[in-house]
Amino acid sequence: MHYRLLPAPLKPLADRFYRSQRSAMRTSAVEQVWVAEHPEIVAALCLRTIDGGHWLTSLLVAPPLRRQGLARQLIEHALTDCTAPVWLFCRPELSDFYQRLGFAPCTDLPPPLTERLARYQRSKSLLALVRKP
Repeated sequence: MHYRLLPAPLKPLADRFYRSQRSAMRTSAVEQVWVAEHPEIVAALCLRTIDGGHWLTSLLVAPPLRRQGLARQLIEHALTDCTAPVWLFCRPELSDFYQRLGFAPCTDLPPPLTERLARYQRSKSLLALVRKP
């Protein structure tokens, strides 16, 4: 398995992966896009810089490869040099997974994330977590 940060011109490959998995996730020009390849993309995550840290906006592993440590390894590669807090929103059933990776429940979000979480929670159950350096 190969893990890497996609250069900007290759970000559409991650979007193609998300579409192939029937996911609504998409990359953004302002995000870092990290992938696991074997040899094609089998997992991807997006990391967006925000005031005071980063926001992990999406993480997806192809279903046949789940529960094999790919998500954990991809997160660790993406956050290796991260010296600022990283926030994420997750479904309650994924909280234990993220907590094993050093994330903890968070009630003090940066204002843009507070507003976004409130908007998302109108239609789905999500928790906010943070991993501090």
